[in-house]
Amino acid sequence: MISQKTQTLIAKYFTKQASLLELEALKTWLEEPEHVKEFMAYVEVNYAIDFNLKTFNEELSNKRLLEYINKEKKVYRLRKIKNVIKYAAIVVVLLGTGFIYQKGYFNNESAPVIPEESITLQLDNGNIKVIKEDGTTQVVDEDGNVIGNQNGAQLTYSNSVAKDKLVYNTLTVPYGKRFEVQLSDGTNVHLNAGTSLKYPVKFLKGEKTRQVFLNGEAYFDVTEDTAHPFVVNAENLNVQVLGTEFNVSAYPEDTTTDVVLVEGSVGLYTDAGSLKESTTITPSTKGTLNKELQKITTETVDTSLYTAWMEGGLMFRNMPFKNIAKKLERYYNVHIIITDSQLNEEVFYANFKEEPLENVLSYFRDSYELEYTIKGNTIFIN
Repeated sequence: MISQKTQTLIAKYFTKQASLLELEALKTWLEEPEHVKEFMAYVEVNYAIDFNLKTFNEELSNKRLLEYINKEKKVYRLRKIKNVIKYAAIVVVLLGTGFIYQKGYFNNESAPVIPEESITLQLDNGNIKVIKEDGTTQVVDEDGNVIGNQNGAQLTYSNSVAKDKLVYNTLTVPYGKRFEVQLSDGTNVHLNAGTSLKYPVKFLKGEKTRQVFLNGEAYFDVTEDTAHPFVVNAENLNVQVLGTEFNVSAYPEDTTTDVVLVEGSVGLYTDAGSLKESTTITPSTKGTLNKELQKITTETVDTSLYTAWMEGGLMFRNMPFKNIAKKLERYYNVHIIITDSQLNEEVFYANFKEEPLENVLSYFRDSYELEYTIKGNTIFIN
């Protein structure tokens, strides 16, 4: 099993937070073959994009991966991905298609380079479709059937197309953006920045549950179906409901996974547990899984603090600045470096609603005497 420390290294790599020393540690860890296998198994569960690639140069890819990590002297964020290519495809997992194709790791000259800031839809056959937020398009399966329609910032799946097996799509939303998807059963899911959701294009009556896989943060408004409970697999935590509204925050780089219930009732249980051993939470309650301890705790909360993001809001209540910085990074698609370590644990109180980043930074400067410097996409705060 991959240690919590190594999971943090992987998450920092994906989210553009890894320091040079952390990159070196990750590179060293990946040089062990058994660690590569562990990594692939971990990614299979926790990351949600597949790649349909024709030819892979194993020797060249591994060589260049180690060279790249070793030379890299800046932090970077790359698309979180799930990979089903065999052992040697670790470069795909770590570096993402844009870098890979540009560097010539794959013998596929016609392969497209997908901009990092794009919302993408991963189809069951491995193809990746770019979703334009102001556009309209149809999602078509391999048989030519229209299974979904996009209208602006919402993608809606049809329940009328016949399927005899589970077929999955994966929707990925980058930092700085939000999107909504309506699943085939009518369940609405709002995806926050830096989030991917893997889901069946049609839920089958023969299945015991309606299961989806979340990496990041999303708000679920679940259509009731007592015969088929709805299950959100959020890394090591499972959330099971019949029909309700709740928010799940399950970013891999965070030390906790949080579930905030707005309406109804849900059961929380870890991968090592079962529904019989679940923790039940009621409205206005937050259930928190400590990833390291694998322990679930609960507390009463103001749900609006955890759902404001759906309307473009940011609400901070006695929140450590390191957590605020992470939320600002996701919201504005920037990288923030806190140069004064004492500032990390200092708590703040603030509200914002679709404010430009400069206004947010000015607020902290004027109200709390924090200084900041902007260099490109990086912000230094002390």
